[in-house]
Amino acid sequence: MQPTSRRSRPRRARLALLAAAAACVLAAAPSPTVPLGIGDTLYPNLGNPGYNVLSYDIGFTYQGDNSKPLEAVTTIEALATQKLDHINLDFTHGTVHSVEVNGEAAEFSAAEEDLVISPGQELSYGEPLRIVVRHTSDPTGGGGGWVRTTDGLVMANQADAAHRVFPCNDHPSDKAYFTFHVAAPPDVAVVANGLSTTRRRSGDQIVSTFATTHPMATELAQVSLGHSAVVRREGPHGLPIRDVVPTQDKELLEPWLKKTPAEIEWMERKVGRYPFETYGVLVAGADTGFELETQTLSLFERSLLTRKDVPEGYVDSIMVHELAHQWFGDSVSPRAWSDVWLNEGHATWYEALYAEEFSGKSLEQRMRDAYAMSDTWRAQGGPPAAPKPAKGQIELFRPVVYDGSALALYALRQEIGNDAFATLERRWVGEHRDSVASTADFSRLASEVAGRDLSGFFQEWLYGEKTPPMPGHPDWRPQAQS
Repeated sequence: MQPTSRRSRPRRARLALLAAAAACVLAAAPSPTVPLGIGDTLYPNLGNPGYNVLSYDIGFTYQGDNSKPLEAVTTIEALATQKLDHINLDFTHGTVHSVEVNGEAAEFSAAEEDLVISPGQELSYGEPLRIVVRHTSDPTGGGGGWVRTTDGLVMANQADAAHRVFPCNDHPSDKAYFTFHVAAPPDVAVVANGLSTTRRRSGDQIVSTFATTHPMATELAQVSLGHSAVVRREGPHGLPIRDVVPTQDKELLEPWLKKTPAEIEWMERKVGRYPFETYGVLVAGADTGFELETQTLSLFERSLLTRKDVPEGYVDSIMVHELAHQWFGDSVSPRAWSDVWLNEGHATWYEALYAEEFSGKSLEQRMRDAYAMSDTWRAQGGPPAAPKPAKGQIELFRPVVYDGSALALYALRQEIGNDAFATLERRWVGEHRDSVASTADFSRLASEVAGRDLSGFFQEWLYGEKTPPMPGHPDWRPQAQS
């Protein structure tokens, strides 16, 4: 994610979580109806213990009106990792019609933002689960998830909002394969994560199917519905690139869109082969206040790419920021939300490198400025790897998570040298591709590459209340906290 307002405009009103009163409208069922979580320090109610999701197969029916709920069917294939007499899914902003577990009807109830399912019999460790939930998906509830655009819908699920769209295990540590089947009127363009597999007529609608060939975190899911043009081109190694833009803006946006193949080539020179089956830019007529790295299809506000008062170099660097997330945050996802600095710090790092190479913006000066602010950022939002809990969907994404975390990477490069740092970056995205990884994993790999224990370095830079001295720059000083 990149908050557009960090440099280009004042912060607009942020999305806010709805209260528990906005929970699912569900049929009554016997107790217990207890909300669960996996104990994430920042989002303790996200995720659920007891099973591992292998795949999601999600069907939506869109009638062309983005103010009405969509009928939906979510099918989850999973494996039980312990004995289960109840199954919790994260879900809200929808009405559940029915639930099946392994082909048998199951009772269900609501517990805050959990859907609690009671199968007919206890499930054993290692038992396959096939959960089918027939439900609605309401785009009007707010708090993230569906975002209503000028002509349709897109998704913005980061960090804790995918379960406002579909039932899921809504934590990035449980990645899975996704298939979307979206029925929509013929004049509505449908695009989703991954590759298009089929397109067929069903009555007066067209059903479009998309599937990912790499596992994905729920927060990275994307479905675009609108009167859009799909612009296709080829990237490095024959990579299919498809951009989704408002039809009337196709020519206007082409100067930005045509830059993507070269930007991918630049990132590949830095960290290795692009990790997914396709890429593209999704331009939405919506007022979100951020850009978002949904997997294989990064979401951008139309205004960022059409305003005349935003410098070209700034827009270029933001496009590279979201592209870099395909490696850092999408392919390698955080094990816990406190590891988000690995996502945003790296994306900001490559954003800044690109700005230095192509716009003459000094990386060192940017890091010196960040160093001056670092103590203030830590006081306001916590240190990079121990951020303070967030009260809203995007409050987690504070300056310390961006430039404050890129500053820690700059310090690491100063500490171990350019060559070792470059090796670390390539090994990190290569060895953890299609997986999840933690701050501890990064520290261990950095120590291995450097040939010495860096745990003390990371403890100070990632968890300290105060910013440590910058290696190689003893004259750098933090400003007094305001």
